[in-house]
Amino acid sequence: MKDITTSKEKLLKKIRKALLEKRDNPYPHLEEQPLYPPTDELPEVVFAEQFTAAAGQFVFCEDEVQFIENLLTLAEERKWHKIYCWEPALQQILQQYEYPYFETDKNFDQAQVGFTLCEALIARNGSIMLSNADAGRRLSIYPPVHIVLAYTSQLVMDIKDGFKLIRQKYGNNLPSMISTVTGPSRTADIEKMLVLGAHGPKELFVFLLDG
Repeated sequence: MKDITTSKEKLLKKIRKALLEKRDNPYPHLEEQPLYPPTDELPEVVFAEQFTAAAGQFVFCEDEVQFIENLLTLAEERKWHKIYCWEPALQQILQQYEYPYFETDKNFDQAQVGFTLCEALIARNGSIMLSNADAGRRLSIYPPVHIVLAYTSQLVMDIKDGFKLIRQKYGNNLPSMISTVTGPSRTADIEKMLVLGAHGPKELFVFLLDG
């Protein structure tokens, strides 16, 4: 009787044979190789260039005093009166300089600004790495303006380095939500026209402090 073997069966036989024949990995260190060529630019410069190219707004501050001054000027220009901040470390800074903010979610539907910290800044693509560890999920999504306070010590070149910072900080108790944000929310689904703020904040600010 003639043996009839389909193409699918031939393929499965090859796969089974390959699984049985163990071979050394020809590229054992491939995952350790850098994906991008090295750069001489400072991470701060790389992040600022990539972040602003994605419609983000970047402000460098030498210290907390300059940060508060810039924040006051911006809030006065934009007429912001409902700034919400839920993270204790950030609240402590605002309280120190007597800057007004909302520490609960009362009348949150009227929030103008969501003010948070971040886990890391990814310089390579100008992204912000966020988690729900202290501020929850809503504060960086619902208000039309999202302001992030970050420090130069949180600047890393690539996303894998950002995850290293998170593992060092939380160990095995990782936050349930870790995400990266690159510029304001946007979509081009409707008639191929770019619209900012379609699924989240229309404006995204990063205040970077030296430290």
